[in-house]
Amino acid sequence: MEESVRMHSKSSDMKNHLSFLISRLLKLLCVISLLITTHGVAATGKKPLKVFVLVGQSNMQGHAKITTMEHIGMDPMTAPWLRDLQDRKGSPKVFNDVRMSYLSAKGLKEGALTVGFGADETKIGPELAFGMTLGKRFNEPILIIKAAWGGKSLYSDFRPPSAGVYKGNEKESGHYYRLTIAHVKDVLANISRVYPDYKKSQGYDLAGLVWFQGWNDMVNRNVYPNRDKKGGYSDYSKVMAQFIRDIRKDLSAPNLPFVIGVMGAGGPTNKYEGGQKRYAAIHQNFRDAMAAPAAMAEFTGNVTAVLTEKYWDAELTELKLRDGNVSRKLKKIQSEEKLKGAAMQILREKFRKSEFTKLELKKLQIGISNAEFHYLGSGKVMAGIGIGFADAILKFRR
Repeated sequence: MEESVRMHSKSSDMKNHLSFLISRLLKLLCVISLLITTHGVAATGKKPLKVFVLVGQSNMQGHAKITTMEHIGMDPMTAPWLRDLQDRKGSPKVFNDVRMSYLSAKGLKEGALTVGFGADETKIGPELAFGMTLGKRFNEPILIIKAAWGGKSLYSDFRPPSAGVYKGNEKESGHYYRLTIAHVKDVLANISRVYPDYKKSQGYDLAGLVWFQGWNDMVNRNVYPNRDKKGGYSDYSKVMAQFIRDIRKDLSAPNLPFVIGVMGAGGPTNKYEGGQKRYAAIHQNFRDAMAAPAAMAEFTGNVTAVLTEKYWDAELTELKLRDGNVSRKLKKIQSEEKLKGAAMQILREKFRKSEFTKLELKKLQIGISNAEFHYLGSGKVMAGIGIGFADAILKFRR
């Protein structure tokens, strides 16, 4: 009888031990499965592909001519950027480990990051230095999904669903928001199209979104009738907050790091001069409204604002103002002396030589390729903004 009891007890212990081992094994299998499906590392040895989204209007497109990049190397402070962006022969680098999928009014453009992903193939935007900076930091595959169209507003064109339909433009309200979401989802569902070495088993990390827009809202006095007063752009802040929430919901990324690129064309408003001064209050009110969502309690730690005014080139502005004075003098002489063609060109060169040093004249000729509202079409400014956006993303990951 005692022997029987001992045998039964021994059998029971073995069953319990076996049950314990099976339980531990099942837990281990669950962990392995989670690693494979969520991160992909266990299956491929590759880290998840880091994905960043860039969205906005014309300045996110980028209107800096590729030729203006030479100006980056003319400033000792920014010359290292150019060395990172060009090869030893002075040609633009192709970053094969950073891939682009860019949707704009010109259609879809995809491939390795290099110059020509701006408003057209002769231009650059923030994406070039942004991708270069993140590529150096992570030293692993990166995918940038860019969606940008010139002349678009947040109050209507990019209006998020939760803000409701914009009255007066019901048909087009939110059209570019929907295009953006559709583009991001399409790329994420077909990553290997853009990044041929990508394996589904490695997964991806939707690691951040940068929003760089604002001009069309800032200048619309009908939508923002009190724009010259404090709080005159409060509706922009409200819709911006709704935009962040909706983007996160529609991309199934509840804590997606979000960078707001605050409009800064013209530089800091406290340094505005001449005719600029009459717009200083309006511009500052709008910048404050753009940055406001980053200070909301619900967005603490995952939304930040980058003041792009920090990257404005005051020297180029001053050179352009002086060149404007030359043009006014020439116009007066032309009116008085009826000069034309070659004679005017000779006179212009004479005036410029007296007004500028050789270095200043070269900076003026090389550094500017567009208007102030496009950040002078300056490659140096666009590079600074791109690096600023990348640095903001990196702070989220510390």
